[in-house]
Amino acid sequence: MIWQIDLMILTLVVICALATITIKDLLGAAVVFGVYSFLMCLLWAEMGAVDVAFTEATVGAGISTILYIGAILRTTRRSKD
Repeated sequence: MIWQIDLMILTLVVICALATITIKDLLGAAVVFGVYSFLMCLLWAEMGAVDVAFTEATVGAGISTILYIGAILRTTRRSKD
């Protein structure tokens, strides 16, 4: 494993996690959460857990993001805060 790539991906994961909880637009938060899941997929693949990476890519970055976006489009996009 190349530790520089791991560190870069981990830094981006933390940035996406913080951005997801601070964004007021729910659609934007769902998209950033999808990017977070994809980065976690890359991190799992870099660590050699290909089965976990594949599951994270399909469920986390794929199906969950689509369901979140579908639910947001059927309701309001802005939070009340």
